[in-house]
Amino acid sequence: MAKETVTITDNSTGKSIEVPLLRGTEGPPVADIGKLYSELGIFTYDPGFTSTASCESKITYIDGENGILRYRGYPVEQLAQKSSHLEVCYLLLHGELPSKNQFETFRKNIAHHSMIHEGLKSFFNGFSRDAHPMAIMVGVVGAMSAFYHDSLDIFNTDHRDLSADRIIAKMTTIAAYSYKYSMGQPFVYPNNDLSYAENFLHMMFSVPAERYEPNPVIADALDKIFILHADHEQNASTSTVRLAGSSQANPFACISSGITALWGPAHGGANEAVIRMLMKIGKPENVPKYVEMAKDKNSTFRLMGFGHRVYKNYDPRAKIIKKIAGDVLKELNIHTPLLEIALKLEEIALNDPYFIEKKLYPNVDFYSGFILQAIGIPLNMFTVIFALGRTPGWISQWMEMIAEPKQKIGRPRQLYVGAPERDYIEMAKR
Repeated sequence: MAKETVTITDNSTGKSIEVPLLRGTEGPPVADIGKLYSELGIFTYDPGFTSTASCESKITYIDGENGILRYRGYPVEQLAQKSSHLEVCYLLLHGELPSKNQFETFRKNIAHHSMIHEGLKSFFNGFSRDAHPMAIMVGVVGAMSAFYHDSLDIFNTDHRDLSADRIIAKMTTIAAYSYKYSMGQPFVYPNNDLSYAENFLHMMFSVPAERYEPNPVIADALDKIFILHADHEQNASTSTVRLAGSSQANPFACISSGITALWGPAHGGANEAVIRMLMKIGKPENVPKYVEMAKDKNSTFRLMGFGHRVYKNYDPRAKIIKKIAGDVLKELNIHTPLLEIALKLEEIALNDPYFIEKKLYPNVDFYSGFILQAIGIPLNMFTVIFALGRTPGWISQWMEMIAEPKQKIGRPRQLYVGAPERDYIEMAKR
């Protein structure tokens, strides 16, 4: 079969080149413009990289037009229904679902590494009690490289595997400790007899003076939230992890950089913004007014939890998480007016020509906040939960990048629009 190419012509010079057209397993073809500058002397301009493939990956596939999300080929709907977060972690890291023995070994490894170094615990005392948990996460995760020297050789596969296990295992402990520190409560050690989600709930909400039993419905809901957030292709935080990793930085530093990127309200903070928006709307009868405000270009009100950079259809994760939210609220016998507002908002938006035309459908953030709020997780911990879920994706993407033979340090170019060359003027003459 003839090699597919695309011709690019510079009309100002008349020069043309043919660039290879690459085709993946699924998805649109990709023009390989790696030699565009060397042969034609021009760059591409793509703010936000919305039309640029920054890497080759086997981990996650998204079809935004049709609302499809798959991890290693498995539909996220099947994984959320039948799998567990730790099994999904193994799948993302190793490319295949584990056998029973493989899973048990992996589960024991994660449980074994769930405690953090006692010296690392002292880092928490350096933060203000009202510090944002994400700020603590960024600092403590980055500081792990100062305590775990035996897994920093990024070109050693055993070191990479050990770092991956440590980060996935210790992230729940660090997250729970961030919450406990802000509450002035003692840290609670992990319990290796509990599942991943149960252990997190145990470290978050138990106290030494009382016996705590994680609610299985709540633990299952949290586990599903982790699965739904496990990876999402080359989003801002994942791209940040890969870019940091391309400099051959250690994995703890790379994951810390991903947490930093996730912290932004346009990325990981969206579910918190949804709850704040619903609180602002106040009651269901106010929804039509706020919908009209969202459509008004002159209004500062933004409709949070609708639309997505990639999905131009109903976010497949949103359908799953909507049901989970209902199950959790029913289990806890919680009747919140915020859910009534959300349902009314979704009903109007899905039938309004404005939102249909712009393909503004509910995304995963629209309902996840209800679950977290019902569980008792405060708003400033919402993005931390997102980070816990996304950690295996970050690690898997980092490991894939490091093992890539053609991997090179990330170095985007720019369209310079500043001043042309000019001579320095002495201060007295300015």
